[in-house]
Amino acid sequence: MKKFFNEIKKDIQFKSAGPGKKLTADTSSRPEVVQSGSSAKFDRYAPSEGAQRAGAAALARIETHPRPKVHTSQDVIRSQVKRELEAEKAALAEKEMAASAEGSKVPLKDPACLSVSGVYFICPLTGAMLTKSEREAHIKEAILMRFEEDEVEASVMMFHTFNKDREKVKAAVDIINKYVENICKNPTEEKYRKIKLSNKVFQEKVRPVEGSREFLQALGFVSLMLPVEGQEEEEEFLVLPEHGPDAMDLMKEQRDRLQRGEPVRAQLDRQAQAFRPSNYAQRFELPPEFYNMTAEELKKEQLQRSELVEKNAMLRTKAMREKEEQRERRKYNYTLLRVRLPDGNLLQGTFYAWDRLPVLFAFVRESLADGWQPFELIAPGGQKLQESEDVALAECNLVPAALLTFAWDAAVQADVAAAGGKSPTLLKPELLETIRTLS
Repeated sequence: MKKFFNEIKKDIQFKSAGPGKKLTADTSSRPEVVQSGSSAKFDRYAPSEGAQRAGAAALARIETHPRPKVHTSQDVIRSQVKRELEAEKAALAEKEMAASAEGSKVPLKDPACLSVSGVYFICPLTGAMLTKSEREAHIKEAILMRFEEDEVEASVMMFHTFNKDREKVKAAVDIINKYVENICKNPTEEKYRKIKLSNKVFQEKVRPVEGSREFLQALGFVSLMLPVEGQEEEEEFLVLPEHGPDAMDLMKEQRDRLQRGEPVRAQLDRQAQAFRPSNYAQRFELPPEFYNMTAEELKKEQLQRSELVEKNAMLRTKAMREKEEQRERRKYNYTLLRVRLPDGNLLQGTFYAWDRLPVLFAFVRESLADGWQPFELIAPGGQKLQESEDVALAECNLVPAALLTFAWDAAVQADVAAAGGKSPTLLKPELLETIRTLS
């Protein structure tokens, strides 16, 4: 391109140099140059009328043909941005499709749109409301604070709560029980009141369990460095000073407390809530805590399961179907249940997916103003739930959410009506005070 413009520039300079002349021509006679100003100068290079018409025709022909597209860096950037936007849109559409798996919906990011803001727990030691991520640290702190009040109680809580392996806990409890039995049977024998910390059994079975040393110290054991026969260096022992009969009885009682101990667990907050009659009773928007799987995983498994069902529909046995149903239920940690009452109001509560039917009936009964009367709960599809059946909610297909129907026992209601009694009020006043409208 540069060469092209240089050629044009040279041509213009050559033509503007004036008329040419021969080397043998007489230089004494020069042609007369007329100076007519700038307009005359430009007129000399202006195209003729015919040339202008020819140029216009050529320009018209060029414009009728599509020009080849020149790809610039801006075009590349625009194409990349477009691809990224399309990818984001496709990902969002995929999440929305995954929400339809098993009737569930993708958890919304806006908490105001959720049927329940989240899953919460109550600390049994402090009464504080906690999220799932907060509960473990809070309970540990509360247990450690108990050492100022009751060392035995705090160490028992620590023993059973801080250790997840129940087999290791049981083994450590059995060994400590043996220590106490030997001391109580042989109160004057010094060897039974000394625990060598380098002892293999103590190292493997007792020391790894959190709270074990704290419990022994709460019993009265103290740490001492004592000589060991055949060794130059002393070793650490836990030594129990001599005690009288009353102290022995107290030690047995404390030992029994360790054996009866249970882990301190945060209690699931049911978040009992009453709602006015609503057409949105069957619409549930659940937070992520309700699911064991992400929306993408739910969709993927749903697609795989659908393909497998279509392929092996005629070959599946009853055992295979039951196994598949159990796998489906394990997708959920919790379930949100609503109970439609005879007056149209709704009662809502949060449950573990593996809670049993008696837990659900107890929750409903505790929410009623007159809970002494027998009642029935009817699941979607018309199945009557029985309070006496020890069946998990997941096994009744009540996960991750469901709308139940409440009905008083017909025979009892007939007797109440025959006696001139009035229909009992339903929900407790404290629930009606905070009743809301579903939206």
